[in-house]
Amino acid sequence: MNDLLKNKLAVLPDQPGCYLMKDRQNTIIYVGKAKVLKNRVRSYFTGSHDGKTQRLVSEIEDFEYIVTSSDIEALILELTLIKKHDPKYNVMLKDDKSYPFLKVTAEKHPRLLITRKVKKDKGRYFGPYPNAQAANETKKLLDRMYPLRKCSTLPDRVCLYYHLGQCLAPCEFKVEDTVYRQMTDDIARFLNGGFKEVKSDLQKKMESASENLEFERAMEYRDQINHIEATMEKQKMAMNDFTNRDIFGYSVDKGWMCVQVFFIRQGKLIERDVSLFPIYDEPEQEFLTFIGQFYMEPNHFKPKEVLVPSQIDAELAEKLLEVHVRQPVRGQKKDLLQLAEKNAKFALLEKFSLIERDENRTIKAVEQLGEAMNIHPPLRIEAFDNSNIQGADAVSALVVFIDGKPAKKEYRKYKIKTVQGPDDYASMREVIRRRYSRVLKDGLPLPDLVLIDGGKGQIEAAREVLEDELGLDLPLAGLAKDDRHQTSNLLFGSPLEMVPLSRRSQEFYLLQRIQDEVHRFAITFHRQLRGKNSIQSVLDEIPGIGPQRKKKLLRHFGSVKKLREASLEEVVSAGIPPMLAEEIVKKLKE
Repeated sequence: MNDLLKNKLAVLPDQPGCYLMKDRQNTIIYVGKAKVLKNRVRSYFTGSHDGKTQRLVSEIEDFEYIVTSSDIEALILELTLIKKHDPKYNVMLKDDKSYPFLKVTAEKHPRLLITRKVKKDKGRYFGPYPNAQAANETKKLLDRMYPLRKCSTLPDRVCLYYHLGQCLAPCEFKVEDTVYRQMTDDIARFLNGGFKEVKSDLQKKMESASENLEFERAMEYRDQINHIEATMEKQKMAMNDFTNRDIFGYSVDKGWMCVQVFFIRQGKLIERDVSLFPIYDEPEQEFLTFIGQFYMEPNHFKPKEVLVPSQIDAELAEKLLEVHVRQPVRGQKKDLLQLAEKNAKFALLEKFSLIERDENRTIKAVEQLGEAMNIHPPLRIEAFDNSNIQGADAVSALVVFIDGKPAKKEYRKYKIKTVQGPDDYASMREVIRRRYSRVLKDGLPLPDLVLIDGGKGQIEAAREVLEDELGLDLPLAGLAKDDRHQTSNLLFGSPLEMVPLSRRSQEFYLLQRIQDEVHRFAITFHRQLRGKNSIQSVLDEIPGIGPQRKKKLLRHFGSVKKLREASLEEVVSAGIPPMLAEEIVKKLKE
């Protein structure tokens, strides 16, 4: 522990608040909350911890804190800070699920639609449904029973839906507002659990029609009853009431937490959500942070009621979520809560072997690579590769690996601007200069290791820019390849020497993955650029082909390859005059 940490730990306040842990580059790597800042922050630097917490503590070089007036303020502030800084040791929920809803529009002539976006547009939304099939089945049933319009814009004559009895044809006949109001209210009643009542009404109508010898009408009622049974009653009821609720259960083991959420909608268990992540705080506190983040996601709608385990501070959770939070002690709700906890426990056990294998390939490989090179564990590695053919369309690519895994959102492509001809050293100097000038200007995180896919000359070219021009002292290494273009040696130091690595070690396999990835990324970019430039240069030679027609051709055929393979008739069909199309085909064949 450095002197700065010791001094700051000595004067921590005895108050609730949030703390922000920083690494040696002053990057925020973890945000936490505490009922008592003094006790919680000091606990990281005393006693023993599991492996992942030790890794967190080993990276902490500084921290800051914000005092709050209450626990709930600390919790809300923590969620805000995590969203703002996206620290690498905090869990950021990224739920890409989007559940379908049924929507009755608020138009003059309302429609029943399936949508995955809930907007404040005065429409009435029902759901969510577990999948598109369930929503479609329910919509088909309602379309048979309640003939709202189907067309997005009113046509000038009746359509097939009118003849099928599934539309009132407001395009041709006047429909009173009271009729629409009754139908939309019936749909709402049906979807809010009243389908049994609707089924009973249909049963009576069917019997009445049969007694009056209206057998065709009776058959229509019978079919509607059958559709209700097939669509609405094939799922076993999860609850006796129709309250929408989410049920949270969790399990903790070996510093990891698994949370299972059961979604109960209209009395049915429609879906579950599983999240597994490492924790660095008390489980109850981590759980409160989790549910706070959970409902910040746009696809997670707060239900009327949330059930949580007994060890959670329900009052604090209720203030945070602004919904009813319950902790059942008996009955069906308690059974479902225990079932969620049981599922969480089994999911956690199942994942441990996979987690251990993944950590061996990633974070442990990073630590072992740092030991072999005698540097800090290179948790952030940035790798560069150049690509050109005899100097044409020269490009460079950057890939970023964080904790041994590719961070694809941080990949970058560079067109070489200042170099004429095949000069790999000058190209490397340009791209290193552009990358790290931007890093310094924008305050971006510096890498723990810069890797160059090349030999001594390219490494020294990169070193010239980093050290002599930019004044950066970053670990810089090169990846050499053998005659078969396979990863061969890691060059490091000044002067450069080979770092001895076992060809069967995880750290060597990590370097292979990085080298293969940066090479793939560079080659892909070069091919895209070369293909685009070659087709444009050929088309530029043809009189009558301007920017608009070039765009038109590429948009129509989708790729350069398909345009080259196109026949004269196919080029004409793209809207090109026959004589010009003939010239295009001739040029491309050449």
